[in-house]
Order: sequence, then structure tokens, then C-alpha cells
Amino acid sequence: MIPSSNVKNLVLRKDVVEAIEKNSFTYSVRTIEEGIQVLTGLKAGKPDSDYCYPEDSIFGKVQEKLKKKS
Repeated sequence: MIPSSNVKNLVLRKDVVEAIEKNSFTYSVRTIEEGIQVLTGLKAGKPDSDYCYPEDSIFGKVQEKLKKKS
């Protein structure tokens, strides 16, 4: 996984280029939140008006752990 802004600068082995052309993998991401979803399969989450994240999101799980530690 790499930032999408770096895709144009890649120098890849031939077998990797072939896998990309066959859509075997294509993981460029624009944001940390996209990367979190690619790596975990869960949405990062967006805060509500009270800055609380959904409980089933990664950021929600982190927020809950931080609340328990304080």
C-alpha cells in the first residue's frame, strides 16, 4: 500500500507490474482513513457533531479504549 501521489514514481519488478495489470492487487490510498480500511477491513469512522466516532469503526474502538484509560 502506498500513497496514490507516489504511484507515478514507482519502479516495480515485471511480475508485480503484471499482477497490477491483471487487477491482482491495486492498493494505492489517498488518506490514512482509506489505508486503515484496506488493512483492517473496517471503516476508520467519521466523528459526529460531538466528535464521537461510531462504535463499530476503528477510530470508535480507539476512542473507547482511550476513555477507559483516563
